[in-house]
Amino acid sequence: MLWRDGALLLGTTAPLDHTDRGLTLGDGLFDTALALGGRVAFEDAHIARLVASAETLGIPAEPERIRAAMRDLAGQGERLAIRTTLTRGSGPRGLRPPDAPNPTLFATAAASARAASFAPLRLWPTAIARNDTSPAARLKTLGYLDAVLAAREAAAAGFDEALFRNTRGRVACAGTGNLFALFGANLVTPPLGDGVLAGIVRAEVLGLAAGCGLRAEERSLGLPDLLGAEAVFLTNSLRLLAPVTAIGDTAFPSAGPGAGHPAVTRLVAALRARVAQACGVTEDAVA
Repeated sequence: MLWRDGALLLGTTAPLDHTDRGLTLGDGLFDTALALGGRVAFEDAHIARLVASAETLGIPAEPERIRAAMRDLAGQGERLAIRTTLTRGSGPRGLRPPDAPNPTLFATAAASARAASFAPLRLWPTAIARNDTSPAARLKTLGYLDAVLAAREAAAAGFDEALFRNTRGRVACAGTGNLFALFGANLVTPPLGDGVLAGIVRAEVLGLAAGCGLRAEERSLGLPDLLGAEAVFLTNSLRLLAPVTAIGDTAFPSAGPGAGHPAVTRLVAALRARVAQACGVTEDAVA
């Protein structure tokens, strides 16, 4: 289902301006959110991040129009993945942005698999570097080709996701999510300056840590540091919190089904409750 210019359309095909800079240059942003029972989880945070990112790029963004798109789509099913896309709009040839952009906003909704939430996964360390020197590394831009290529590489190796290091060899993120590592009672995640997106669920987990008996810290990690953690997990808006069972040849057996690390188990329960509260549904409806 597609939302465009205030109207809901069946399917995802609509007239497209072939000079739109989102299409020709990847000049735009997107957001992915989970909707349950007709409500978007952490709606305000998703909208605020998209608007702030748009301001960074100099793209006009209307928060209430974005909210209308998300809410119109959220009401179309019980469990949906909503992708909201904002481009700078059409423009003349060349790289320089137009002085008065006319942005394009549209959003799509698709069924989201309940089984994907909190499901374990395996990470493949890719040799493709996350460019921590670029402002785009901290924004959810349309330029995702590195992640696409890394995902293909990970799948060919028999893994679920790619793990990115930055240009200095520090752990940055996974292809579609933030990374956390547990060292005793310390919960560590790479800082934004290492080429990390300010994930919505990342922020939720950092806020829930103290209530789960953990000290949260943003700190740079090398791959050996990550491999030496007691447990590792990934967060994003659809997977929510995914325990990592392997990074390359290194297994994390305590993260597997039925043998979860106690701290990860507490975080999963706390996050499930937060999502349920945000959407006005039961915890069983979350996952």
